[in-house]
Amino acid sequence: MSLLTVSKLNACYGDFQALFEIDLEANPGEVVAIIGANGAGKSTFLSAIAGNVRSRGNAISLGGEAISGLRPWEIVRRGVALVPEGRRLFSSLSVEENLLIGAYAKKKDAWPLAQIYELFPQLKLKNRLSSLSLSGGEQQMVAIGRALISNPRLLMCDELSLGLAPVVVHDIYETLAAIRDRGVALIIVEQNVKQALAFADRVYCFQEGRVSLTGRANQLKPEQISRAYFGLEGAA
Repeated sequence: MSLLTVSKLNACYGDFQALFEIDLEANPGEVVAIIGANGAGKSTFLSAIAGNVRSRGNAISLGGEAISGLRPWEIVRRGVALVPEGRRLFSSLSVEENLLIGAYAKKKDAWPLAQIYELFPQLKLKNRLSSLSLSGGEQQMVAIGRALISNPRLLMCDELSLGLAPVVVHDIYETLAAIRDRGVALIIVEQNVKQALAFADRVYCFQEGRVSLTGRANQLKPEQISRAYFGLEGAA
């Protein structure tokens, strides 16, 4: 059975409809990438799963349980964590304090802090420093660590590589591979299509709030992706 099942998801900001009839699945230990141009609805989709954007009906299920309409903290307790675009760290808090915010969901099986430092040893060396003193890559590691402390079954990452050097992106994706190997399902929104195709098992392309193409990452052809990405005819 799929861990995450999304069926006919519609989501709105007031009177503006941002998502139309989205279908998507993610299995334990699977990497699903979402690609698409700016404004395609990728971040809105993650926000809907996380409960930050309200969705209608029972479109979203986690492990067979409907989670549509639950509050964000209730969804975290059920095993969903979001690494938001831009990291959104608390500048007034230290690295370690930012990490420990992820434990406020009070799950009994939360990751210990030592396990986060094992994944990101450089953070342990700077754990008393302000998050503002870190590089962009290190801040991204804090954001990932904060999400992992809640022990998610599903980890969602929004624009992980944005503004980061290629060597840093490589290191972060190596860590994501280790997280995946522990059975965590990953949904990544990625602007770098090549990176997405190399890492993901399956890919969904969004265009104007709709799924314009989906398939196995190793089976999609460049011309298919280009057509779906830019909204050209004959994408399927």
